[in-house]
Amino acid sequence: MRIHLVDGTYELFRAHFGAPGATGPHGTQVGATRGILRSLLALLREQGVSHAACAFDHVIESFRNELFRGYKTSEGVPADLMAQFPLAEQAAQALGLVVWPMVEFEADDALATAAAHYGLSSDVDQVLICTPDKDMAQCVRGSRVVCFDRMRGRTIHEAAVVAKFGVSPASIPDWLALVGDDADGIPGVPRWGAKSAGALLARYEHLEAIPDDETHWGVAVRGAAALAESLREHREKALLYRRLATLRTDVPLAEEVEDLRWRGALRPELNSLCREIGDERFVERVHRWRD
Repeated sequence: MRIHLVDGTYELFRAHFGAPGATGPHGTQVGATRGILRSLLALLREQGVSHAACAFDHVIESFRNELFRGYKTSEGVPADLMAQFPLAEQAAQALGLVVWPMVEFEADDALATAAAHYGLSSDVDQVLICTPDKDMAQCVRGSRVVCFDRMRGRTIHEAAVVAKFGVSPASIPDWLALVGDDADGIPGVPRWGAKSAGALLARYEHLEAIPDDETHWGVAVRGAAALAESLREHREKALLYRRLATLRTDVPLAEEVEDLRWRGALRPELNSLCREIGDERFVERVHRWRD
C-alpha cells in the first residue's frame, strides 16, 4: 500500500493563484476552495490511491515566530485567500479525507511526522509527500519516503535530492540555513549560495562540523576565505536558521495507517459545502460515497 500525504496549504495557494476567481452565493471569494476540491478529487481518482491525509496551516504563524521575528507570517497573504482556509479544510473533510489543521505547528511538521511514522510500518510500501516544497526534501528516505510533485508528475527520491541540492536529505536544514529560504523568511548566511553550501555540507554534513578555518576544509570552493569569515560571524544565527528549517516529527497525530484509508466522500457534508460555495454540480463528479 502507498500513503499520500497532501500539503493542503500549498494546494490552496496553487488553486488561488492558478485558477480563475469565483464568487459564492453570499458574495465571498470561493475560487480557491472550488479548485482544491477538484484537485483532491483528482488525486483520489488516481489508480493506487487508497490511503491519504491532508495537512493545513490553520493559522500561518507557528512556534517558529517566537524563535525568530523575521519568520513568515500571514502579512501579505490576500484577504480573500485567508478567508478560504476554513472552507478548504471543510472541503477536504467533506471528501472524506483525514485532515490535520495545524496551529502551534505547521502543516509541514504534520507531514514530516506522518512520513516518519507511517514510513516505519511494515504494511506500507511507500509514503508520498505531495508537495514540491524544498523543505520536505529532508523527509525523503531512499525510495520508501519520497516527495511527489503532482503538477509535474515528478517523484523525488533520495538520489534526486542529492542530484538537486548536492547534499543528502539529512543536510537539507543545514543547506537552507546557509542559503536561506525567502518563502519562510529565513535570510541565510551572507555570501553563501547553493553551490558553496552543497560542497561543504556534502563533506561535513552539518554546520557545526565545518571548520572555522577555510584552510582545513579540504574542499575547493570559490571565495573560501570570505565564506569562512561570514560563517564565523554568523554561526550562531545559522544554527538558529537550521532550527527554523528543521521539521518536527513529534506532532501529536492520532491516526494509524488504517485510519487513513479513503472510504468515500461524506454526502451531507459535501452537499452543504457545495451549496455554500455555489458549486452544487460538483457532487456529480464524486465516484465514491461513504456508506
